[in-house]
Amino acid sequence: MKGFIGARQTTLANEISLTGIGVHSGAPVSLTLCPADSDTGLRFLISNDDNADGVEIAADQQCVSGVTLCTVLGDGNGASVATVEHVLAALRGLGVDNALIEIDSGEVPIMDGSAAPFVEAIDEAGIAELEAPRRFLKVLKPVCVEENGAVGELTPYNGFHLDIEIDFETPLIGRQNLSIELNPGAFRRDISRARTFGFMKDVEQLWAAGLALGASLDNTVAIGEDRVINREGLRYADEFVRHKALDAVGDLALAGAPILGAYRSRRGGHRLNALVLKELFADPDAWTMVEAPRYRDVRHAELTPGLAAAHFAADRS
Repeated sequence: MKGFIGARQTTLANEISLTGIGVHSGAPVSLTLCPADSDTGLRFLISNDDNADGVEIAADQQCVSGVTLCTVLGDGNGASVATVEHVLAALRGLGVDNALIEIDSGEVPIMDGSAAPFVEAIDEAGIAELEAPRRFLKVLKPVCVEENGAVGELTPYNGFHLDIEIDFETPLIGRQNLSIELNPGAFRRDISRARTFGFMKDVEQLWAAGLALGASLDNTVAIGEDRVINREGLRYADEFVRHKALDAVGDLALAGAPILGAYRSRRGGHRLNALVLKELFADPDAWTMVEAPRYRDVRHAELTPGLAAAHFAADRS
């Protein structure tokens, strides 16, 4: 299995808290990343004035309730949490299988617009290995969605590969492509620091719609008519496509398990990512769950390329 994460499930070694603001609400938010038992998965616990006792929402594609400008999860009874993609990208990108994300608001804090602050928090908390074997979602056949010129496709692959392309009319972005074999090291180095971006010409329209109230040059790459407005410039020459890749990692975390497959996206975004997962799960012949083998000495070692795939046992549950 090409450069992927280990054979046992993981969680956080300690709790860690962060504070910030919601990029759309502009309201202050406190978030705590907490350890969780094997097979818990990634789950949000919302505790605020509307949900004093706390409402849990699984990070699962079945819970997606909105995909306009960000990914929103809902419980079907009015509780929801928005802008989940960056924290989920950090957890999935670093190989954390189980965590409870406690939050006192209906929106994850935007932090600096990237996944880097969440990566730093996870590093500080540490990652602990559990006894249970890791389970993967294995793509068995191609699944493709086309909508309004956008194309998203999952195909079988012995690892997790991203191929993301964007194409904007402005020469400040233009056409950018990123093809990357994803593992914790690559995520941390090549994707995690890429920030969300927006066009100055759209700001007033977003504000009028009650959106982007917390957006600023501290958390968004602002694109003017002929230049990037942020004084510090870009973190990567192709930061825009790298952020789209970051969003894809977070959105695909809603599969509920690390994916063994290749994801290709052309002119996509949150909606396309969600539609591809929906299409995948709609076809029971397109995927299966597989379990990593349990090796006696695997605790401190990653699987070697090709070793795990040869021993995976299918589990449809």
